[in-house]
Amino acid sequence: MAAADLAQIADVDIDSDGVFKYVLIRVHSAPPSEAPAGESKEIVRGYKWAEYHGEADIYDKVSGEMQKKGYSCECLGGGRISHQSQDKKIHVYGYSMGYGRAQHSVSTEKIKAVYPDYEVTWADDGY
Repeated sequence: MAAADLAQIADVDIDSDGVFKYVLIRVHSAPPSEAPAGESKEIVRGYKWAEYHGEADIYDKVSGEMQKKGYSCECLGGGRISHQSQDKKIHVYGYSMGYGRAQHSVSTEKIKAVYPDYEVTWADDGY
């Protein structure tokens, strides 16, 4: 699979409003063992339905969908997103108990590209 195939995967898929857990996932075009220089990209996924062990639930769902399409995934960390659609604000913060803190600066840049008219901020503090 080529980078063009990876381009078909949305960079960001988050709920339209509220506070929820999220994960930053690296998707590989082929299992890393098969393609040492394989193409990859980072994607952001966050949903309100994932409450208690939310990051693991999100990662399991997304990685399962990606594996069906022939991709492999690794979780780079997680945290929380506060999405205030009425105020056009998104704040990325905190960490995942299971996966550790995602690199929020990477997640924020991905979100800014999808929500260019929003104020998108991040911080390492909080849970």
